[in-house]
Amino acid sequence: MNRDMIKKLQKLQKEMQEAQEKIELTEFIGRASGCEVVMQGNRRLLDVSITKELLEDVEILEEVIIVAVNDALNQIDDTTEKVMGKYASMGGFGF
Repeated sequence: MNRDMIKKLQKLQKEMQEAQEKIELTEFIGRASGCEVVMQGNRRLLDVSITKELLEDVEILEEVIIVAVNDALNQIDDTTEKVMGKYASMGGFGF
């Protein structure tokens, strides 16, 4: 490989790492009826907010928490695919 190609690959690797780190620190908010969860892109759950009305029915509460968490996880996956997907499309390193 020539020096220019190596430099381009190193730059690309650095950009990919920075993009991944940015996603991991981004907060995503998942919502469902009366429930809100906050997760980081690294899939760490930071906060859960539940309205008092949901506390009266444990079964519904469990369901809305699952829906809210899955909503946040889907947002993480979508963002990761959108941001990191541009690097995957460079398969042949055609730049």
